Amino acid sequence: MDVSYDGTDFSGWARQPGRRTVQGLLEEALQKQPPGAAVPKSVVVAGRTDAGVHATGQVVHVDVVPLSAPSGRIPVSAEGIPDLTRMAGRWNRLLPGDVRVLGARIAPEGFDARFSAIRRHYRYRVSDAPWGVDPLRRNDTLAWNRPLSTDAMNAAAAELLGLHDFAAYCKQRETGTTIRELQRLEWERVDDHLLEVRVSADAFCHSMVRSLVGVLLLVGDGRRSDAWPSKVLESGIRDSAVAPAHGLTLTAVDYPPDTELAARAAQTRNIRTTPS
Repeated sequence: MDVSYDGTDFSGWARQPGRRTVQGLLEEALQKQPPGAAVPKSVVVAGRTDAGVHATGQVVHVDVVPLSAPSGRIPVSAEGIPDLTRMAGRWNRLLPGDVRVLGARIAPEGFDARFSAIRRHYRYRVSDAPWGVDPLRRNDTLAWNRPLSTDAMNAAAAELLGLHDFAAYCKQRETGTTIRELQRLEWERVDDHLLEVRVSADAFCHSMVRSLVGVLLLVGDGRRSDAWPSKVLESGIRDSAVAPAHGLTLTAVDYPPDTELAARAAQTRNIRTTPS
């Protein structure tokens, strides 16, 4: 399933008791299946976004049991699969306006929305206009009250590309690794006062993109040198410069050819080690 949402009024992707989450609402809609279909216990997501973070290209998978017989007015194939275009329309009627199912299809053999992914793409928007942010962009763009230099930020960003231990740019967790391959970190001024940074990696640890953006903004407005972000990386000590969530959007997730999906999932599950 391809899913899009405005994260403004969500407490993040992951289901939390008593809180409004994207996963919680999506699973509630999926549970309203035609009679005879299995109710999924949980969906699997490509990237768990934090509270306030948006998505235009989120990917989700769910395991279901085919229908034993047609039900309702939605056509069902000989394999017991309802018309997924019609089902997406049904789900969207059940969902609130700030989350949409853009499409659904039968996944290839071996597909896992999380572990089969080879790359995630994010965008972060910033306005350095002296008057703040265009009112229509206030929910997905950060207001920065100092002029920003894309040249300075890109010079600093270039030193962070590659396979590194990004512990200094991640919110620490007891389990898991902070080793990631940062493949793209590029700033562009797309309008007089509007900047975007495109960030791509094989995976991201918790708050990694927002931490990278927060540090680079201090370089962009001249308060830090362009050598500072790489020194932070080398130190392994997390800096407090973390950009707010609302400027961040998950835009796409890449997967390998169908024949390589299962192997990729198995590879990703292995614990990474520090590169020599």
